Parts: sequence; structure tokens; C-alpha cells
Amino acid sequence: MKSHPFFKKPENLLLSMAFIMPLVFSVWMVLLNNFVVEKAAFTGVEIGILQSLREIPGLLAFTAIYVLLFIKEQRLAILSLIIMAVGVAITGFFPYATGLYLTTIIMSIGFHYFETVNQSLTLQWIKKPDTAHFMGKVLSVKAIASLLAYGSVWVLMDYFHVSYKTTYLLFGGLGVILTLLIASAFKEFPPLTEQSKKFILRKRYWLYYALTFFSGARRQIFVVFAGFLMVEKFHYSVAEISALFLINYVFNWLFAAKIGKLIGHLGERPVLIFEYTGLILLFISYALVENSTIAASLYVIDHLFFALAIAIKTYFQKIANPKDIAATAGISFTINHIAAVVIPVLLGIVWITDPAWVFYCGAGFAICSLILSFFVPKDPMQGNEFSYQKKET
Repeated sequence: MKSHPFFKKPENLLLSMAFIMPLVFSVWMVLLNNFVVEKAAFTGVEIGILQSLREIPGLLAFTAIYVLLFIKEQRLAILSLIIMAVGVAITGFFPYATGLYLTTIIMSIGFHYFETVNQSLTLQWIKKPDTAHFMGKVLSVKAIASLLAYGSVWVLMDYFHVSYKTTYLLFGGLGVILTLLIASAFKEFPPLTEQSKKFILRKRYWLYYALTFFSGARRQIFVVFAGFLMVEKFHYSVAEISALFLINYVFNWLFAAKIGKLIGHLGERPVLIFEYTGLILLFISYALVENSTIAASLYVIDHLFFALAIAIKTYFQKIANPKDIAATAGISFTINHIAAVVIPVLLGIVWITDPAWVFYCGAGFAICSLILSFFVPKDPMQGNEFSYQKKET
């Protein structure tokens, strides 16, 4: 099998892993709320604890660099994918708080380590001119896998009345089997540059760190509060919210690769300026919207804007010392998750007073990102990390 041309290309390994991850993780996500309420009698307290625990491995993503002292990146990506799939597979066997906290942590460790290492391998293996288009293709593959997962869960549980335990076990087990198959099928690809195995924070990467932080803050506005607005203010049903998710994934499937290709053609600076200008208008519209159809349209556009965030990663690839990529991938996930842990709590308090102000805060985050985007040079590279920097003489 390894002699087949398909298995000799590292980009095909990345695409294969990109398919397996959401195929398994989407099942965990789509069943979670119903499972914990129906089988574990969760209240808001328990689900809040569970979601906080889920984010902790993201905060600790920088520790992946120390694991790489003992295992190569490609093997760690495979191992992390298996750990995530095992965490999902055993979820249904522990329908009580402590058990669900434990299985969530196992799943989340695998998920966050995989995402960290996968990003690192992508920036190492894919040539700079091709990275944006390739990352768009990855989003398309993930969208196809998520659509397949949602459709399969719907058929299994609505038509065949398969239990939660069986569904979790089926998809988690399938994830383990598929991961083992690709691990045996693909050869081990040598690193193009030996990676630094220590904690790295470099002053010249400050702009990348800042953009990553505000990107994490912006993501929380969408994940936590935009969907909540649909339900609380406009009374969208579970079926209607699910339909919005399906529309989002179909759009990613159809357009993400094209958006990635456009980013590669236009460059990071104009794309980021366009994204954050659009987000400012989007968040203000969320705050003011009174029509449910317009709100749903904003929700779909909001999700589509996520593809533009590819530009942050390709910007870093162009300015980075190649040996810093693995260590910085872990740092960036940790920075991103600082916002993920803090923002929902603080803005949850604001929501109680006036939900509109949550989205005005989101517009504020977008304004900060827009200001930062003007520091991105037109032709980023090592030595030209940001505009207005002093040139060495």
C-alpha cells in the first residue's frame, strides 16, 4: 500500500487526518447536550464545569513541545487522534458527572494536541505559495466529514433508534480504526527542518501572538453567544439550529478552498483588513438585528468569515524561522485559549445586563484586530515581520 503514489505525499496524510478528526469530534459535539441532560441529569453548573475542563488542554497546548522530546511530530499527531477517538468511544459508558469530566479531558487532550501538531506539520510540509489554498482544502474536507457525521447520527438515532452508548462507541471505534489504517499506509515523512524542542516566545512574533489572541476572542463571540442569540431572542428550535450548522458546513465545503486560493493570490494584509472591517459591521448588526431571517444570515456569514483566518497562519509561516514552527504552534493555541477561558465568563455577565453589549464588545475586538492588521506588511518574510519596524543599517 505504501508504494501507491497517494501514500507518498505528506499533504495527503494531512487531508486524511483532517477528515477523521471532525468525523469523530462532530459526533461528540452534536450529542453532548442531549446526552448529559437525558442520561446524566446535568444542570447549567455541571455543563459549565465540563466546558471549562474541555478548554484546559487548549491552555496547556504549549506542553506539546516537551512531548516532542520523546516522540516525532507525525507519530504524535497519529497518537493524539487515537486518544481523541478513544475519549469519544468511551463517553457513553460513563453517564454521570465525574465520568463525563474524565472522558471529556481525555478527548480534549487528544483533540488539542492533534490540532497543535497538525498545524505545525502543515506549515512545515506545505510550500508557502500553496499553504493558503491547501488550508482552504482542509476546511472543505472537514466540512464534508462533519456533514457525514451529522447525517449518520440523524439516521442512526432517528430511524434505527441506536443508543447514545452505541453511537459514541461506533464513531470513536471507527476513528481509531481509520487512524491505525492511515498510520500503517503512509510512510514516515522526515522533517524538512529540525524543530526546536524548547519553550519559545520571540519579540519579533508579537504581531502574530496579538492577532491570535483576538482571533480567539472573536471565535468565542460566535461559538458561545451568536448561537445563544438565535435561541434566546429568536426562539430557533433544535432543528432550525441544526439546519444553520448544515448550511455553514455546505458553504465551507463549496467555498473554503476558493477562499484559501484567494488569500494566496491577494496576500494576508488586504484579506485581514477586509475580514476585520466585515466583522465590525457584522457584530454591530448582531447587536441591532430584530429580524430572525436576517439574524440567521448574519450567522452564516459569520461562520464563512472563519476561513479568512487562514491568513494569520500563512503570515506566520512567512515570517517564522522554520525551526520555531512546532514550538510556536503550541504557544499560539495556548494564547488562543486564554480568550476561550476568560471571554465567556466575563461576557456572560454582560449578557445578563444587555445582550447587545456583548456584540459591541465583539466589534471592539474586531477594531483591535483591524488596527493590528495594518501592521502586517505587504510582503511578510523573515526580517520584515511587521510594517513600521526600524530597519537595520
